[in-house]
Amino acid sequence: MAPVPPKPKGLKGFAAKFVASDKPQFFPIPAAFSQQETGFAISLTSLPVWRFGQDTLTRKSNARLGGWISQKGQASLWLNHSVFTPGEKFYLLGELSYYDANYFYYGIGNDTRKIDASQVDYTAIVFNQRVLYRVAPHWFAGLQYRFTNLRNVRYGEPSEEGRANKFRTDFEQGILTAREVAGGNTSGFGPALLYDGRDNVLATYRGQYLHVHALFAGRYAGSDYTFTRYQVDARHFQPLFGNTKTILALQYLGQLHTGGHVPFRELSTLGADLGGSLYNDATLMRGIYEARYRDRQLMTFQAEVRRQLFWRIDGAAFGAVGQVGNQLTDFHLGGTRVAGGLGARFRLNRRDRLNVRLDYGVGSGGSSGVYFAVGEAF
Repeated sequence: MAPVPPKPKGLKGFAAKFVASDKPQFFPIPAAFSQQETGFAISLTSLPVWRFGQDTLTRKSNARLGGWISQKGQASLWLNHSVFTPGEKFYLLGELSYYDANYFYYGIGNDTRKIDASQVDYTAIVFNQRVLYRVAPHWFAGLQYRFTNLRNVRYGEPSEEGRANKFRTDFEQGILTAREVAGGNTSGFGPALLYDGRDNVLATYRGQYLHVHALFAGRYAGSDYTFTRYQVDARHFQPLFGNTKTILALQYLGQLHTGGHVPFRELSTLGADLGGSLYNDATLMRGIYEARYRDRQLMTFQAEVRRQLFWRIDGAAFGAVGQVGNQLTDFHLGGTRVAGGLGARFRLNRRDRLNVRLDYGVGSGGSSGVYFAVGEAF
C-alpha cells in the first residue's frame, strides 16, 4: 500500500483550498488626493478576489483592504469582506475600520448651509459582522452585530471672522448632547435577511439584490445609546440593447431610526460615503460631501449606466436623488437633494471584472467631488 501523503500545512494548506485559477490575487493600488480638511494624502488599496472549493457555482468572495495617511497626521485603515463559504452555505459580510481624521460638520437636517461648515476631529473604531445562513437558493438569513467606539472628539473655536463653530453651537443649544460630544460606544444586535441573485458581486451584469436588516442598540449590548435602526437596500441590474456592453444599475436605500437619541455619527447621512458595512459597501450621492446632510430618516435612489468603450476602458454616467428628515412626514418634493456625474473605469482584473474607477460628481449644497476607488459604486 502506498503511503498516505501528509496533509499540507501553513500557506500551502491554505492555497490548496482553491482552484489554481481562483486563488486570491493582491493588486496593491496606490493613489493620492487632497482635501481641505486633510491636506495632501496618499493611500494604498487592495481588493483580492477568490473562490473557495471546487464548485464553480459558488460565487467569488472578496475583501477590501486599504488605508491612507495625510500630511496633517490623519490616518484611516479598513478591512471589509464579503465571503461565500463552499457551496454558499454561509455568507459572511463584515467590516473592521479605524479612523483618525478631520471632517466638516454642517449641522443636522435637510436644509443645512454651506457657510456653516465646521471642522470636527475624532477617532473612531467600527466593527460590523453579519453571519447569514442559506435558507433557499440566493436567500440568506441570520444575525448582525455592530459596534462603534467614538473618542477624542475635538471641535474648533469661532473663526477669525467671528463665525461660530456649528458643532459647538449645536452643543450649546442642546441639539448635540454632552454624552455624544464626549464620544462613547454604540453597540447592538439585529436580524438580517438577504436575497443576492447577482451574477458577480463586484461588477454585476444582471440580477437583483435585496438586503433588509435591523439593529437594536441598547445597554444590554454595552451601548451608551438606545435606539433602533431599520434599513432596506434594493438593487437591480440588467443589460441594455441585447448584450452586456451596456449595463443599467439601479439602487434604492432607505434607513429609518426609532426610539431614543441617535448620536450624530450614527445618523443617516446623504453624501458620498466611501464604503463600509453601514450602507453595504455602496457609495451614495456622489457629488455631495460625505454626511453633508444628516438626520434620523433617509431615502435615496441612484441610477448608473455603465458602458464598455475600448480595450480595458469603460465609461459611466450616474445620477441620484435623496432626502433626510427627522420624521418621514418631513419629506417633501421641494426638499429633494440631487447629485450626478461621469466616470471612467479601468478593468484591472478581467477574470473577476475588477475595476478601478474615477468619478466626478456635483450635487446640492454647492459641493462637488472626485472619487477614486477599487470596485463599482454599488
